[in-house]
This record gives sequence, structure tokens and C-alpha cells, in this order.
Amino acid sequence: MEKKIGSYETMFIVNPQLSEDDTKAIVEKFTALMAENGEIEQVNEWGKRRLAYPINDLMEGYYVLVNHKADTQFIKELTRLFNINENIMRSMTIANA
Repeated sequence: MEKKIGSYETMFIVNPQLSEDDTKAIVEKFTALMAENGEIEQVNEWGKRRLAYPINDLMEGYYVLVNHKADTQFIKELTRLFNINENIMRSMTIANA
């Protein structure tokens, strides 16, 4: 079966209560995973920002935006990994047109 490579934009929010080193480790872990399974075009670390609504009684989060190319099967796995990591507050991946 042929792999379908698409262009995606992934944003994830890391728990702001983590230390700076722990936050950096999580960002590096997920960006390395994206690089291994595709091609990273750009990584924008927005840093701590105020949330629109509280998540787990927290009012801010550490935002990361990654533009990358990947196989559609990998996007499903990436979403699963975001969902099981307790330090990722929210994540979303959209396909670029």
C-alpha cells in the first residue's frame, strides 16, 4: 500500500507547571518524532500564553506550532501519543490545503 504524504500543521499545549528543562524535553521528543516520520518545515515555540478557558484548573499553557509533512497513518499515531501523555494539555493537527 502506498503512503500518502500530506502537509500538516500541528499545535500542542504543554503543561506550564513543568520545569523549563522538562518542557524543552517534551517539545524535543515530539518534534524529533515528527522529523523521524516525515519532514519538519518549521517549529514555532510561542511560549506561555493565556488559555481561552481553564484546562485542569490551569489558566495558561506552553504553546508549540509545527508545520510538517507526514504520512496519514503517522498523524493517527501522533494524535494517540498526544492523548496518552499527561503533560500535553491539548493538541490539534490540521491538513494544509
